[in-house]
Amino acid sequence: MTWLRRLLLLVAVLAVLVLGWMLFGSGGRPTPPAASKVAAATLRDPALIAKGNYLAIVGDCAGCHTAQGGARLAGGRSLPTPFGNIPVPNITPDRETGLGDWSFEDFWQALHSGKGRHGELLYPAFSYTSYTKVNRDDALAIFAWLQSLAPVRQPDMLPALAFPYSVRKSLAAWRALYFKEGEFKPDPAQSVEWNRGAYLVQGLGHCNECHAARDTLGGTPQDVHLTGGQIPMQNWYAPDLSTRRNGGLEGWSAQDIVDLLKTGQSGRGAAFGPMAAVVSGSTQHMTEADLQAVATYLQSLPPRAPVAEPSSPFDTKALTEQGGKVYAQHCAACHGKSGKGVAGVYPPLDGNSSVTEPTGINATRMVLLGGFTPVTAANQRPYSMPPFAQQLNDGEVAAVVTYIRRGWGNHASIVRAEDVSRYRHTPID
Repeated sequence: MTWLRRLLLLVAVLAVLVLGWMLFGSGGRPTPPAASKVAAATLRDPALIAKGNYLAIVGDCAGCHTAQGGARLAGGRSLPTPFGNIPVPNITPDRETGLGDWSFEDFWQALHSGKGRHGELLYPAFSYTSYTKVNRDDALAIFAWLQSLAPVRQPDMLPALAFPYSVRKSLAAWRALYFKEGEFKPDPAQSVEWNRGAYLVQGLGHCNECHAARDTLGGTPQDVHLTGGQIPMQNWYAPDLSTRRNGGLEGWSAQDIVDLLKTGQSGRGAAFGPMAAVVSGSTQHMTEADLQAVATYLQSLPPRAPVAEPSSPFDTKALTEQGGKVYAQHCAACHGKSGKGVAGVYPPLDGNSSVTEPTGINATRMVLLGGFTPVTAANQRPYSMPPFAQQLNDGEVAAVVTYIRRGWGNHASIVRAEDVSRYRHTPID
C-alpha cells in the first residue's frame, strides 16, 4: 500500500501545482519596488542597531543561519525537510553572497511577503508564515543590525528538492492554502502585556512553526495554532502550548513558563532536544518583561479537548507493573517515587507535558539516548540524563515509558516495543 499512498500524494501535489499555475502563474515575477527608501544614516543609528540585535536573538536567527562550526549567520548549511534539502542563506552583509546589496525594502519583502529580492517565492522553510506579523519598525531594526555585521563570503548551497517540489511556481498554490500576509494587529480588549506576548509568540518567536502539526504538503492549517506536533525530520514532539490537561500547560504557573524559557528548567519540566537549543540561543536572553508577556499570552489560550486514548490490545496492567519495577531500579533515585523530581536539578515527570504528549517520542528518546538541559547564565552546570539504550531492551523501555506516562496524575497512551525500536538508533542532536 506504500506505493499507492505515494501515487495518491503525487497526484495531489501535481493538482496543486497546476492550480498554482492557473491561479497564480505570475507569483514569481518581480514585485514593483516600494517608493520609500531608508537613509544610510538611519541604518547606522546605534540605538536602532542595538534594538535589532535583541530582536534577532528573540527570533533566533542564528539557530538556522549558522552552520555547525561555521561563521555566525553566514549560512553554509541545508535544512532537511520531507521534500528534500533547502539551503539556508548567508545573511551577513557580504555583497556577493549575502545581503550586502539588499535594500531594506528587499528585506521587508522577504520577511513580510515571503518573496526574494527579485520577487521569487521563497520556500516556507523560512518562517515567513510567522514573520509576516513582525512590524516594519522591528524589521528595520533587524536589518540595520544585520548590515552592521562583518561580511562573510559564503556562497549558498544549491537546493536538493525532488520533483514536483523543485518547481518554485507551485508555491503560489501552497501560499493560497497556508499563508496569510499581514502584520500583527493588537487586540484592544487585551492588556498591553498580553498583546506584547501574542506579538512575540505569533511573530518573531515563530513558535507555531514547531508547536503545530503539519499536513502532507508541509502546511499548518489555521485551526491548529500551538496545538502541538511532531517536528519534521527531527523525531521530537513539540507539546501543545494551551492549558490542556495531559500534554498541555495545565497546572503551569506564569513563573514556571518564565523559568523554563530563562533557565531551561522549571517546576513543571525541562527543555531538551530542539527546545534546549532555543533556550540557549534565544529565550534565556529575553528581558524579564518579554518573558512575562509570553507567559501571560500562553496562559490565556483556552484548553483544548484531551486527546482520546486509543484502545489497546495489550495487557496495560502487566506493562505498567513491569515499568514500575524498571522505574524503581533505574529512575526513582533521581525523579523520586512520586515523580516530582528535585527542583532545579532533576525535572518532574508527573504533569510534565513533554512526558504526556500524544506520541511518547520525547520520553522514549530521553530514556534511550539521554540528554542535557541547556547551559544558561542562570544554570551553568545543568545535570544530564544518562542514556539507557545499552542497559534496557525495547520491551523494558516501552514498559518504563508507559509507566511514567500513566503514573501519578498522568493519563497518556501506552508505548509499545516496536515504537521504541523505531527511535533506538535515532542520531543524537
